[in-house]
Amino acid sequence: MEQTAEPRERAILVGFFRDSRRRAAEEESLEELAELTTSAGGEVADALIQERPKPDPAYLVGQGKLEEIRESLLIEQANLVIFNEDLTPAQLRNLEQALDTKVIDRAELILDIFAQRARSSEGKLQVEVAQLEYLLPRLTGRGVQLSRLGGGIGTRGPGETRLEVDRRRIRSRISRIKSDLARLEERRGLQRQKRRGVPIPTVSLVGYTNAGKSTLFNRLTNETAFVSARMFATLDPLVRRISFDSGQEVLLSDTVGFIRKLPPTLVAAFHATLEETVQANLLLHVIDVSRENYEELREAVYAVLEEIGADSTNTLEVYNKVDLVEDNPRIETKKEHVLISAKTGDGLEALRSKMAEMVNRGLSLVDLLLPLNRGDIVSQIRDRAIVEKEEYTESGIRLRAALTPADLGRFREFVTEAKAGGRRGRRKKTTTVE
Repeated sequence: MEQTAEPRERAILVGFFRDSRRRAAEEESLEELAELTTSAGGEVADALIQERPKPDPAYLVGQGKLEEIRESLLIEQANLVIFNEDLTPAQLRNLEQALDTKVIDRAELILDIFAQRARSSEGKLQVEVAQLEYLLPRLTGRGVQLSRLGGGIGTRGPGETRLEVDRRRIRSRISRIKSDLARLEERRGLQRQKRRGVPIPTVSLVGYTNAGKSTLFNRLTNETAFVSARMFATLDPLVRRISFDSGQEVLLSDTVGFIRKLPPTLVAAFHATLEETVQANLLLHVIDVSRENYEELREAVYAVLEEIGADSTNTLEVYNKVDLVEDNPRIETKKEHVLISAKTGDGLEALRSKMAEMVNRGLSLVDLLLPLNRGDIVSQIRDRAIVEKEEYTESGIRLRAALTPADLGRFREFVTEAKAGGRRGRRKKTTTVE
């Protein structure tokens, strides 16, 4: 018997803002919510927005807007309501009862997309623990309503078994997943340490989702990593070795894209993956300059970088998709930057030149001597620096490492000598780093 595809869920989107000066920003954010809904497999039936000085503690929106949502559900024959704000467990419960349909918020929608995109075992575990931690405080508000959902947006991943789980079992599952993730993180740390054993700087691509990071990654590595117009197409980090004309080698990594209002549980769950970003010697912040609000999206990325502790990392802003802009945009920024088109290749030579110039900027090659019982400090240095030499002697552990100014201050008490001059690497072919 031929199977028919499940019908797409029709969604009513609801935006909310407190100040009339925020209307334009909320309308843009609502457009992004529509993109997210489509990426999750849904169909946008209608979009409503309310300005209100204070959110209603029971429903977020007022009674008049609630009635408008109810009417829109009937007229549009929709079966899902998505709020652009985080809903409290009580608001979620009240809204589902008042509207007699499924209600989710922006955070749950993003979690659902991550559940669809995760491919590696680590990525799936990271998404699952984020979903479970989001679900835990909302269990009591959803029991009756869940009995008639039957899947769909917001119910993928662990959501499929919500009816059978209780708080104790969810906490137990979270604990098991975190143990598994800790083991995977330890393995990733060993891989990173192995890479640190070879004195090669690291460069990480960061940027708002759909800014063109994966296309640029392919250009710089001469590879064909998966590229998609869908949001959050890349969840699992890729690391490759590339070299510049000078012979300098770097490890280039591509990580998950960022977005405004990224769920905190997701940031926490992907901490190990984002560690590649935190430990980088240089960040390439890829910005889609063809978007009218690119400056706002740029600041949203910096907000996430600050949250994960990578905001002080050496950063080069890469303004991408100049081929979609009629005139060269006037960039207002205090950071060093280049304009490129990853699609056509325009500006890539200037980018490579700037990368080669910046990747070792500010690094100091120093000799350090640590007590034999301070293996913990040695591990920190291995993780944070480029270690060129490591030797165990009677007087202690001797290291030669290239340190950033911040790390030089952090480990200054162990420094015995600072070396002058830069560092050079050997020319090698581009290879895969396991």
